[in-house]
Amino acid sequence: MKTTLIVLSAARGARWSISGHGSVKTIASHGKFLTTIFSQVETLNTVQERKASETEAMQEKITRDITADYDVIIIGTGPAGLQAAIHAARRKVSVLVLGRPGDSSLFKAHIENYCCVPGVKTGEELIHTGIEQARNLGADFLEEDVVSTAALADHTYQVVTESDNAYKAYALIIATGVSRKGLGLKGEKQLIGRGISYCIDCDANFFRDAAVAVAGDGSAAVHGAITLNRIAREVTLIAGELKISPSLERQLQETSVSVLTNTGIREIKGTDRLERIVLKDGTELALDGLFIEKGAKGAMELAAFLGVQLDPEKFTYIITDQEQATNIQGVFAAGDICGRPFQMAKAVGEGCIAGMSASSYVLKQRAAERK
Repeated sequence: MKTTLIVLSAARGARWSISGHGSVKTIASHGKFLTTIFSQVETLNTVQERKASETEAMQEKITRDITADYDVIIIGTGPAGLQAAIHAARRKVSVLVLGRPGDSSLFKAHIENYCCVPGVKTGEELIHTGIEQARNLGADFLEEDVVSTAALADHTYQVVTESDNAYKAYALIIATGVSRKGLGLKGEKQLIGRGISYCIDCDANFFRDAAVAVAGDGSAAVHGAITLNRIAREVTLIAGELKISPSLERQLQETSVSVLTNTGIREIKGTDRLERIVLKDGTELALDGLFIEKGAKGAMELAAFLGVQLDPEKFTYIITDQEQATNIQGVFAAGDICGRPFQMAKAVGEGCIAGMSASSYVLKQRAAERK
């Protein structure tokens, strides 16, 4: 049987075909997995039509209420995102940087091999210095996670944050880094595609009228649980301590999602597919699906709905050219999300290029509009 993965965006689509035997095919995606489960080829058409309808409805909602316009929006506050902000802002374009600095892998690291920086520096110190530099050049910062991206008909882009605010820009720079988070439980990897998923946006529709749980305490988990509440029969959110904005918390309270806090998953049970999970207090939950969504939305989810091209072998990294431009006009990427080595020096260099490239693109777009 041939299995096909369709990634849809509001403005354009990207298609990859993977041939294989059986009804399950799993594709690695930046520490997460895009999982396609089709028992019949005809199922694909239904999923495609439904996703197109939902994407169209989402875009209609987004475009009705714009919080603010910028020239460049940067998703990510690590070294790549900050360097991009510095170089873009220096060229006198308006810049908005979205994300939580503490989520960067650099934040808790110690650096001692970076050129022209003597001794050992903490990542936290370097990030705060970078934020201050970018701010002094005019960049704005908002410590909120991005929950969705969309391409618009006028060749601009919008992002929606966890507070349900929409921001519009000529250019996007994706600098979120790569996710290295998982539950690390026995049997977790074996059941990926058999009830366990790392991508709600990708797999939610396969769990209609099912009992599912979402593990995670950040905006991605909560936003995903809200999405699943419209699809699944029963949704449980399992979190240690919710770390979300008041606005997103209010949205969660308006749903029928069961929220279990101050706990976590101790064990996963199932042979051929997920059957149940055991919480830290010994409580067992029978489930059809478990979504692991730790932290913020991953770059793969944010990029996929724009039609951004990923590496063809494992769908793990975003492909860029020498200008850090992706295959989608006006969308750039930098840092770990573009592949190894995972080094600050590489991230900063790519961020520099992405910031200059994005600002040049914006200035050309402005000039064209004036003609």
